[in-house]
Amino acid sequence: MVSALKFIDKVVRKTLTAFCATLLLMMVAFTVYSVVMRYVFKDPPIWGDLLTVLSNIWLVFFALALTVRDRDHIALDLIYNWLPQKAAFFIQQFWTAVIFCLGIVMIIWGIDAVSTMGGKYWEMWYFAWEDGEIVFKPNYMPKKYAIAIVPISGFLVCMAALASITEDSLRFMAGTYRQSKDMDISD
Repeated sequence: MVSALKFIDKVVRKTLTAFCATLLLMMVAFTVYSVVMRYVFKDPPIWGDLLTVLSNIWLVFFALALTVRDRDHIALDLIYNWLPQKAAFFIQQFWTAVIFCLGIVMIIWGIDAVSTMGGKYWEMWYFAWEDGEIVFKPNYMPKKYAIAIVPISGFLVCMAALASITEDSLRFMAGTYRQSKDMDISD
């Protein structure tokens, strides 16, 4: 059971890392393409800047889940080092629980925002699921597609926080707990 959870955690972490790398590559490609088209060929794409911004936003939200899982988020490591290990453990667990609550907020209000979001990006094409198949829509991608990352990221943040709390608690009970900055995530 534990080995299956570790495997799932590893796969999710590698998948998120791959998504982040892909989004970063897309940001660079869209920016370079837009700049070359704008200044060399005097014919900039209407979608270039928007796709760069959307790639950036999605990258940041996926990276949030990774930083929570890897315990690289803003923490009070200096204070943790001054406190006894037991006190530092409970403060770190509290901080991770607060981040879990942030993930819940992102899920709840993110779903609300996606379901009520109006408007469309006139410069974007998109694909949609209609009559049991994927169809190409030539224009006007709904804006709710762009902000769908909020509840998705909220779910990923919650899962990452739960995984971190569980892992730290098991290590604490086994007597092998160390401060987050001293930990090797691959253990």
